[in-house]
Amino acid sequence: MKLYCCSSSIKIDDQSNNNQVAVSKESLLGCRHIQMFLYFLLMMYSYCMRSVLSVAIVAMNDNSTTLNPDVPVYHWTDQSIVLSAFFWGYIICQVPAAHFGKKYGIKWILVGTTIVDSTACITIPTMANNFGSKGVMLCRFTQGLAQGFLLPSIHTLLGHWAPPSERSRIGTFAYAGSVFGNIVSMPITGLICSHWMGWPFSFYLWGAFGLSWSLIWMFFGFDRPKCHTNISQKEKDYIENSLGQCGEPQQKIPWKDILKSMPVWALIVSNLGVNWGSSVLLTQTPTYLNKILKFDIRSNAALSAAPYLAMWILSFVFSTVCDLLINKAWMSRGNARKLFHSIGTLCPALGLLSIGFITEDQAYLSVGILILVGGAIGAGFCGFQVNHIDLSPNHSGMLMALSNGCTSIFSVISPLVVQFIVTDQSNQSQWRIIFMMSAVVYIISDFFFIAFASGEVQEWNSKLDDPEKTENKHKV
Repeated sequence: MKLYCCSSSIKIDDQSNNNQVAVSKESLLGCRHIQMFLYFLLMMYSYCMRSVLSVAIVAMNDNSTTLNPDVPVYHWTDQSIVLSAFFWGYIICQVPAAHFGKKYGIKWILVGTTIVDSTACITIPTMANNFGSKGVMLCRFTQGLAQGFLLPSIHTLLGHWAPPSERSRIGTFAYAGSVFGNIVSMPITGLICSHWMGWPFSFYLWGAFGLSWSLIWMFFGFDRPKCHTNISQKEKDYIENSLGQCGEPQQKIPWKDILKSMPVWALIVSNLGVNWGSSVLLTQTPTYLNKILKFDIRSNAALSAAPYLAMWILSFVFSTVCDLLINKAWMSRGNARKLFHSIGTLCPALGLLSIGFITEDQAYLSVGILILVGGAIGAGFCGFQVNHIDLSPNHSGMLMALSNGCTSIFSVISPLVVQFIVTDQSNQSQWRIIFMMSAVVYIISDFFFIAFASGEVQEWNSKLDDPEKTENKHKV
């Protein structure tokens, strides 16, 4: 096997390529897959802790939802502010999270932030009882700060652990944990809230799971293959050689190059479109179905979870096909990312437009469309979601922090826009404006991604600190 090692790439001849495939086939269950499963669990528990309040807040303000008369009930008028408090902290920590993770390592940062997140979740019932909605806002703000470290950290870890030939599947599986978290948390939280245990137990449950993950991660989580105590030399060489990790030179973050890079801006615009569209599609559409089509999808747990279940299942299908297209050289990495990004944006855009013109007697058709669209969104996991690692394995966490941080604010803004335009929730024409606006945002973001996205490692990925400057710093 001939390896020609450069600072950021490796060239492998035909014979070595066969050897690389052999390594991946022999390692059906390697250490990289254990790490991937831990990322999946982290995403799942984090999203359970994130979404539990969305369900529980109904029971917290309505004593008719539980069998236990001793469960405390409040009558808050600022429920929307309580729900949005999470994102106040979430937006703040994106870039600092990537910076600290790159400088100090990810392992213990995730231990600390997950403990903070879980503890804040567990203390919500106590804070609500003693300080009312303001106490819950503080807990949710703290959770947002802690979870602001989540995506940049996982992206950095994937940059160290996910070989290019498996990147779509490994990245998709890790991030599919967030979807699975929504699938399990909503019906289970609803069941707990209606049971004699009452809504406080749901916060204790998901917080306890988060703390248990921290304990598992302490023993089985590792920043890089070379840090793993039990990884085989064959798997370690396979991962590091495929990623071109030929040493650990001191690297700086090439901010100027990153901000001038159009593929990076393609990621930012893509994230904007997906965040906006998904916020409307998966959070506002149930209200539309109820007010316009007289169909309460929230009352049916199976139908509520169906779009997320379709997204979760099809994300694995899309990622497997995506890796197949790339590994068989049937499509370039960049074009494969663009193809699946288009599936994950244009299909939801068409779905939104269709739902806006459905009449009341076609309510179940709209639910069917919503489920199909939810499945199509799963293509985005192997489209733009892992593209950060394609562009820069060394700085993928920072790229995720930039794209996710810049666009997370739309998760807060989009409900306000809906509230401003839809002044009468029973007015279908007003809802059509929202759906058409969201479809346009989806389409524009997809066109921008197709025009400027790339699947190749960028030159600035391996830009090093100036050796003379580094030497002078040591002299001083």
